[in-house]
Amino acid sequence: MAKKREEREKSDMFLDGIIEAMPVFAKELVAGGVAGGVAKSVVAPLERVKILFQTRRGEFQRMGLLGSIKKIAKTEGVLGFYRGNGASVARIVPYAALHYMAYEQYRRWIILSNPDVGRGPVLDLVAGSFAGGTAVLFTYPLDLVRTKLAYQVVDSSKMNLQGLVRSEQVYKGIVDCFSKTYKESGLRGLYRGVAPSLYGIFPYAGLKFYFYEEMKLHVPEEDKKNIMVKLVCGSVAGLLGQTFTYPLDVVRRQMQVERLATSNSAELKGTKESLVMIVQKQGWKQLFSGLSINYLKVVPSVAIGFTVYDVMKLFLKVPSRDEAVIEVGTCRNLDISFFEAVHCLCSLHYCFR
Repeated sequence: MAKKREEREKSDMFLDGIIEAMPVFAKELVAGGVAGGVAKSVVAPLERVKILFQTRRGEFQRMGLLGSIKKIAKTEGVLGFYRGNGASVARIVPYAALHYMAYEQYRRWIILSNPDVGRGPVLDLVAGSFAGGTAVLFTYPLDLVRTKLAYQVVDSSKMNLQGLVRSEQVYKGIVDCFSKTYKESGLRGLYRGVAPSLYGIFPYAGLKFYFYEEMKLHVPEEDKKNIMVKLVCGSVAGLLGQTFTYPLDVVRRQMQVERLATSNSAELKGTKESLVMIVQKQGWKQLFSGLSINYLKVVPSVAIGFTVYDVMKLFLKVPSRDEAVIEVGTCRNLDISFFEAVHCLCSLHYCFR
């Protein structure tokens, strides 16, 4: 018994040593990645149904939420709700890691560059917006692959993939989807729909952090570490942020699966043209198709994401934000290289609009 306790203590000391040796930004990367992976996996079934609502307008909207769930369960089984989730998790882990870490980095950089700047929610709005754009640019191809895989459905009568232009375009997995998309359209194809993603993520990510931090300001100090309080603050933040930016999400999804659709309608071009075409041909209500499902998804997703992130920061012994600013202030070279890399990636936006 004593030997086991001694081994456990040694193991804990080794883990503590690793945690202590990790730089702040690495801890934030780990915390963000874990938070994103957990949150995305919890809401994966609702995400699948939402994508089908957004991209297969008539077929699934007529069934409604419960009908769509029954169809997927009958034709594809439980695993059908997780079709494309591998690509989703593969995207969300680096996306969330970059998102949260970049948010903290931008926040520190703004404070270090402008010592007199206010530390209120407006700072979180700006830092969150730029962090969202940075994370999208790094991970967008994985989001496109996830959408294409989720778009494929099994027909209940023939039990094979339907609704595709050609049977050989059926994607067998993440690598196959990447390969075929790249062969067909090159790098530009992997960034199809990135413009509405950026237009949407800037306000959404900024508002999400803004509302979360704003609400936490009104929470009594003794309740700020309460998990239920974090869940409520995260839920409201995600709900409000998503409402303002949802139409751009619909445009993005339709641009991503455009080449798979059976419709012979004109090709969706830029973001504005796509937005106008959807309104003209499908009606303005299509811009909010799946929004109710998205509310069901966003509330637990953002709430769990923020909560797990805060819990992981405590576990990894991430210093408070003021302490981190002082610590990182001595390592400005890291911040400079980070923002130089981001600046180079931002030029991609103009290439793939």
